[in-house]
Amino acid sequence: MGLDIGGTKTEAVILDDCGKVLTTKRIATVKGDYSAFLTSLVNFIQEMRNLVPEPVSIGICLPGTEDAATGLIKNSNIVVINQHPLMHDLERLLEQPVAWDNDANCFTLSEATDGAGAQARSVFGAILGTGCGGGLCMDKTLWRGHNGNAGEWGHNPLPLYNERDDGPPVKCYCGRFNCTESFISGTGLARQFGLIQGSSLDAKGVFALIEQENTAAVALYRTFLDQLARSLASVINICDPNIIVVGGGVSRYPAIFSHLTESVSRYVFNTSCSTPIVPAMHGDSSGVRGAAWLGRDVAHRLG
Repeated sequence: MGLDIGGTKTEAVILDDCGKVLTTKRIATVKGDYSAFLTSLVNFIQEMRNLVPEPVSIGICLPGTEDAATGLIKNSNIVVINQHPLMHDLERLLEQPVAWDNDANCFTLSEATDGAGAQARSVFGAILGTGCGGGLCMDKTLWRGHNGNAGEWGHNPLPLYNERDDGPPVKCYCGRFNCTESFISGTGLARQFGLIQGSSLDAKGVFALIEQENTAAVALYRTFLDQLARSLASVINICDPNIIVVGGGVSRYPAIFSHLTESVSRYVFNTSCSTPIVPAMHGDSSGVRGAAWLGRDVAHRLG
């Protein structure tokens, strides 16, 4: 069983060993207080458990991080779970191990397991949506790194930043300037267009103007693709994955993938680049599917 817990909805899916969906359901995420959130989630998991005859492993895709020293959740946009030992409480109430990770890692594991990167040994998963997340899988296993930061490319500085081409410095919510996320996310695209045109359009609106061949939007689009190419080149220079799989709202625009590998070639350390850069196979379902595979893998390790 995989669960993708968001600020508005919670989705659950149960997969068989081949990745076929046996059952799936969504409910509204209860956010009144921690006790109500926990009760609702446990009841939902119990309900899903009862839909299949066999025992199920459990994995969760959840925004936020867990403090390694205390086991408390922090930095989640579901604020009622912050400073609470959610995983400990779930395991106690459900009487079984519960695996969990963030959306970018679950996305990457999904696409590496049976998605667009299933035939590759190393997969970098990039989410270009409201923010800019990433994850890295090696041999279908998440590689989190020594500090748990592997794949977190969104808050590195935009490579080769140039104020003339990229606009004035921008302060990220993280407190640093010119983070990659401030440029190549959907929010970053909208921000740059608003800076140029004084517009309040979101990324969807900007892409619509691009498709209409609006002069200002097309000019920004060229800059955006160059920023994306620079950012992906930095990933290749560091970990050189066999494939890069892109998800999130920006990935729904097929034009971004046209000649992207060739554009990246201009910025990699080597003189050429042959890394496939492709859209996700499972789309919006990658988070919940990755959570399911994560739970399965933990259950296998524990025997």
